[in-house]
Amino acid sequence: MFLRSSQVCVRARLGEQVRRCCTWTRTLNTGVFICSCVLRRSEGQLAVLPGCWLLPLFLQLLTSAQRLLSADQSVRGRRSCSHATGSRMSKKKLLVDVDCGVDDAQAIMLALAAPGVQILGITCVHGNTNVENVCKNVLRVLQACNKLEIPVFKGAAKPILGNSISAGHFHGQDGLGDAPDPNAPGLELVQEEAAVSAMIRIVNENPGEVSLVATAPLTNLALAVRMDPSLPGKLRGLYIMGGNTESRGNTTVCGEFNFAADPEAAYIVLNDYGCPTYLACWEFTCCSMLPWEFCDAWLAQDTDKARFMERIFRHSIQASQTERFQKECVAGSGFISCDSYAMAAAVDDSFILESEEHPVSVELTGTHTRGMMIVDKVGLLEKARKVSIMQKVDMEKFRQMMMAALK
Repeated sequence: MFLRSSQVCVRARLGEQVRRCCTWTRTLNTGVFICSCVLRRSEGQLAVLPGCWLLPLFLQLLTSAQRLLSADQSVRGRRSCSHATGSRMSKKKLLVDVDCGVDDAQAIMLALAAPGVQILGITCVHGNTNVENVCKNVLRVLQACNKLEIPVFKGAAKPILGNSISAGHFHGQDGLGDAPDPNAPGLELVQEEAAVSAMIRIVNENPGEVSLVATAPLTNLALAVRMDPSLPGKLRGLYIMGGNTESRGNTTVCGEFNFAADPEAAYIVLNDYGCPTYLACWEFTCCSMLPWEFCDAWLAQDTDKARFMERIFRHSIQASQTERFQKECVAGSGFISCDSYAMAAAVDDSFILESEEHPVSVELTGTHTRGMMIVDKVGLLEKARKVSIMQKVDMEKFRQMMMAALK
């Protein structure tokens, strides 16, 4: 009896654009049986066309195919899991612009302690003290955190117009409480590349990935956008500590320090940076202060970082008790780490609980109002671009991040 050929086709999902063909040939009496098994990635289904008398062989082949399918899915599942884990593990990239006083130091230490955060560089600018001191202070902070590998860049020494101001009465003349540090790193560790050039380069090397955190006068940022107008469009976001919403000044009658230190720069940044922008303004930081009891417990941690912070913060704590500072504060006495709010928002997307979206600008000519931030709640400025002004943040999360900064 001549037996006609019968074909068994098993299609299993084993890998895209992959095909494996194996042919088994058996001779049955006077006939030839040919079984072709085609294993390929298709719709993930097994399609079988056996001759009824070949059922045992079919079952054997089906079992083999199912094992291969299971193995493939297991491997792909592990790859998928690995890819997802890699995505979750990808670090949030920050570029930080500071005038390193004590609260800048606190903000930097907060970011360095945060899991999943990578600081690509720290650019320095005039502000709380001169720019040379700012560079030294950043290096001291990085040394205290064993992070001297992070590049530091020297930036603008003066505002766009006029002369620089300082906040020595609060931060000390050197910016870090005039606390002696005989083992401080030298300025030879500062990069040769200028801060503005580095800012442009780093953002262009990481388009769409960098969050820029500015806790200082905005001179470097203004110069950067004038040199590279495409820069803001390549940022993930911009986080600024600066400005005021109720004309409450802490430097001039109506001016917050960072904006009053370079009003033209603040004006340029608020007009030319079209990326998502988040402001931690002076009044907001005052209303979000922490009790002094928290500060005591924070500094009492038995770590080298806490002892470093206690030394550099001593002068500012004393300044916080003065009549002048009490008048500057909006919501009474308490521990205010102004720059840390902007940094916390950049580190954790869920930190901001409530914000208001408004067009803003900066007054440039007023006798008493130069440097004051203008919040347009009516729409008279006819500006399409709005910024997010922080109103409420997760204070419990903030406490945890601050505590972790000194651990």
